Amino acid sequence: MKYVGAHVSAAGGADQAVHRAVEIGANAFALFTKNQRQWQGKPLTEQAIKAFKDACRQHGFKPEQILPHDSYLINLGHPEAEGLQKSRNAFLDEMQRCEQLGLTLLNFHPGSHLNKISEGDCLKRIAESVNEALAQTMGVTAVIENTAGQGTNLGWRFEHLAEIIQHVDDKSRVGVCIDTCHAFAAGYDLRSREATQATLDELGSVVGFEYLRGMHLNDAKSGFASRVDRHHSLGKGNIGLPAFITIMQEPRISGIPMILETVEPEIWDEEIRWLRAQALDAAPGK
Repeated sequence: MKYVGAHVSAAGGADQAVHRAVEIGANAFALFTKNQRQWQGKPLTEQAIKAFKDACRQHGFKPEQILPHDSYLINLGHPEAEGLQKSRNAFLDEMQRCEQLGLTLLNFHPGSHLNKISEGDCLKRIAESVNEALAQTMGVTAVIENTAGQGTNLGWRFEHLAEIIQHVDDKSRVGVCIDTCHAFAAGYDLRSREATQATLDELGSVVGFEYLRGMHLNDAKSGFASRVDRHHSLGKGNIGLPAFITIMQEPRISGIPMILETVEPEIWDEEIRWLRAQALDAAPGK
């Protein structure tokens, strides 16, 4: 089953994100459980938790169809003790919010070395941060998102993701989310069906599809291997439509939230319908 949706607003409460997902015909969605540009968020009330769970139940959304994202401020590989602890505290809070809402995934950007520690030390520090959060929570998987590699951000190579996973103690509670725009900007070719298949095969051999817990389906305004993160609508950027057809027909990708973060929310419903129509089980005679 292909679960396809978009990153929708949770303004007015997490339950409103559910309704916004329904409005665009999604059977998956992403959301922030707090303001993504603030360190501290208001605690979730029992009323807010119940409203979210009721909305999910009403519209048939199960936890595996929902991919919450943590704050952009968090750097789990921070080279300085104060910044690292602040990030770890905030990440734990995000994991606990997912627990409260009955969610089982938390998508996060791995972290940055800020030119103050080595890449290897930063990757180990990210894994240590994940280990700390997993030890204090239950039932939530930490889902590492690949990055475009801007600045000193790590996670732009599949090898980075694999190395973080290697150092995470509980392999059952760690996974990856692959963003197509980020992968393309990082130097993974997606400009044809053949190139996309080769990139997916490399993901399988380096990381393993058993760790794939989500995808972000975005075209790219940025150039190939530019290390610049600029999303575009499907088919309007430098990746093009063949990549997304290949992904929708890839049998190794199933049962995970596939989330649009494209730049025109007003056409998300059209993009969702188009993506679904590419899936093999939607083809005539299937």
